[in-house]
Amino acid sequence: MRERGQKAATYEDVLNAPLHCVAEVIAGELHLQPRPRFPHARSASRLGVLLGPADLGEDGRGNWIILDEPELHLADDILVLDLAGWRRETMPDLPDQPFSTVPPDWLCEVLSPSTAKRDRADKVPIYARERVRHIWMIDPELRTLEVLRLDGDTYRIVTTQRDDAVCRLEPFEEIELRLARLWSQ
Repeated sequence: MRERGQKAATYEDVLNAPLHCVAEVIAGELHLQPRPRFPHARSASRLGVLLGPADLGEDGRGNWIILDEPELHLADDILVLDLAGWRRETMPDLPDQPFSTVPPDWLCEVLSPSTAKRDRADKVPIYARERVRHIWMIDPELRTLEVLRLDGDTYRIVTTQRDDAVCRLEPFEEIELRLARLWSQ
């Protein structure tokens, strides 16, 4: 927590962070964490592949733009998400810069023991403030996928799926997900 009178962290602090770390600024405080472990990265990568039809569509241009590890600049907060998606109406074209100031319509955080508290307690209120409609929380260790939907100013849990469930989850109901693929080695 930032001490009274301490200078707020900036984008320059993010740019100067060690290359082996993910750097974020939340409520003026710089947070550094090591790059994700492979099971974490594997679940995120696999989910991106499984959601490919929403991005690519039949003609190579789907209704969504889905990105791995996008950097978002939302008010004074700088966040790095595991995955995020923008409907084409929200973001018709990719910005030509290393970050976006447009909040996504959907995002996914893959939880790890070192980031789960921050993802849930610090980042979720920012997503609510920015009106991100859907959040998925994946826990590779527990083998769960939790779907949250914005309901007023807070989120409500729509469903929690686990293990080898086969499901269709909002906002990607057109895609059948086999969760076992997220956990496979």
